[in-house]
Amino acid sequence: MNPNPPPTSLLGKLLALVAGVILLVLGFMFSLVLLVMLVAVGLLLGAWFFWKTRHVRKAMNEARMAGHPPADGNVIEGEAVVVEEYRVTETQVLHDDTRKP
Repeated sequence: MNPNPPPTSLLGKLLALVAGVILLVLGFMFSLVLLVMLVAVGLLLGAWFFWKTRHVRKAMNEARMAGHPPADGNVIEGEAVVVEEYRVTETQVLHDDTRKP
């Protein structure tokens, strides 16, 4: 590696400047295209979500118009299964081993 490179000519500096400007403009254009695509996808997702939740909004609005007060607290509905643990102790293992077949 040469620590002192030869000086570049005026033409070389001009070509480097033109290439740098072209690369900056292209990068800016592609970033704008990407930004527009992200905004379009976001708007489409928002419209889809708005469309899918229209029934819920309608039911909430009808309940509000009918004078039903909002529920106090959270309502969680579901089923629960209780699983009891069974632990084997040493004495149970010893008693099981002493059994005759």
